[in-house]
Amino acid sequence: MAKAGHGWSGTAAAAEEEGEDPLDARIARSGCLEQHRQLQECMAERRDWRHCQEQVRAFGACMARRQQQRQRGTGPAQPPD
Repeated sequence: MAKAGHGWSGTAAAAEEEGEDPLDARIARSGCLEQHRQLQECMAERRDWRHCQEQVRAFGACMARRQQQRQRGTGPAQPPD
């Protein structure tokens, strides 16, 4: 089974058992969690990223904005990787 949080067949119970996915935590801190959730929902429904281009672009744009804000020192604080 895919890792919790990024597997399209994962369950909430499996995610709770394994703890929070570090990537999910980082996305949540970025402020782009809603865009990521929408992308995951599309992927779960369509099973093909090519059909989710609107969500892919929205998530990518959000992450790019956050990265620019972080570089300027105006975005959400994030610990170093």
